[in-house]
Amino acid sequence: MSSPIVDHVRDRYAAVAASSLTGEAAGVRAVAEAFGYSAEELSRLPAEANMGLSCGNPTAFASLRPGEVVVDLGCGGGLDVLLAAEKVGPTGKAIGIDMTPEMLDRAREGARRMGAANAEFRLGTIDRLPLDAESVDCIISNCVVNLAPDKGAVFREMFRVLKPGGRVAISDIALLRELPADMAESVSAYVGCIAGAITIDDYEAGLRAAGFSSIQVVPTGTDLNAYAQVEGQAGCCSPAMPSEASSPLSLSIAPTGCCSTTPTVHEGLAELVARYDINEYAASVQVYAGRG
Repeated sequence: MSSPIVDHVRDRYAAVAASSLTGEAAGVRAVAEAFGYSAEELSRLPAEANMGLSCGNPTAFASLRPGEVVVDLGCGGGLDVLLAAEKVGPTGKAIGIDMTPEMLDRAREGARRMGAANAEFRLGTIDRLPLDAESVDCIISNCVVNLAPDKGAVFREMFRVLKPGGRVAISDIALLRELPADMAESVSAYVGCIAGAITIDDYEAGLRAAGFSSIQVVPTGTDLNAYAQVEGQAGCCSPAMPSEASSPLSLSIAPTGCCSTTPTVHEGLAELVARYDINEYAASVQVYAGRG
């Protein structure tokens, strides 16, 4: 998975990982709680694992059991991997896959601090997973599949690595209706998990084409405008950043980083929320599927 937009996604999320944004910020905690994490869960995890990037809590509905192998696609700072590691226990394993080294650095440090010896993190993309075939009991993910340009390849990889009888429990964003042109063509909207999303029908069809059965894609009803609560809490050194919401996806990729003039992930989302009610166009969903 390599393209200008993928590189841009990697750069934007690397900038988040390199920032001082953590669950210690009230807005970041509020976003996590809005999408299903309990205050108790968040309090026992390293604050650095939470950057307010979730759209659900897949470990809450994945029915993880002791001894299982669970894989988190696009694990970020390790929030869900650490929760999964607790649920599968010392006889199980929780593996996080991410294409952003800076995120993996955060995740590994969090696992070290928690003493989570059964948590493991690997560099890779979700359309070419660094995993053996039929090696995984459960796949989780949190607001990441929408970022993949080739979702069919992601679904096929998910099917490949799952054991027969394995299952999928994913939190993601799905479209409810066609996006306005400026949102559909916005890099910030793509990086912010909206413009790259597909419809519920297309999600179900893609999973079915990959071989999955017992498929459900269920809207949660969570208010997506909650993301605006993180604006201004990134701990970056730059002043307010200019708009990019109308920039086409084909634009040349600008440098990113703490002092860049490119909007951060959360600033881009906050700008979208200021212009639109995102709930009219997209929804947080829980995705279930099984490999027979």
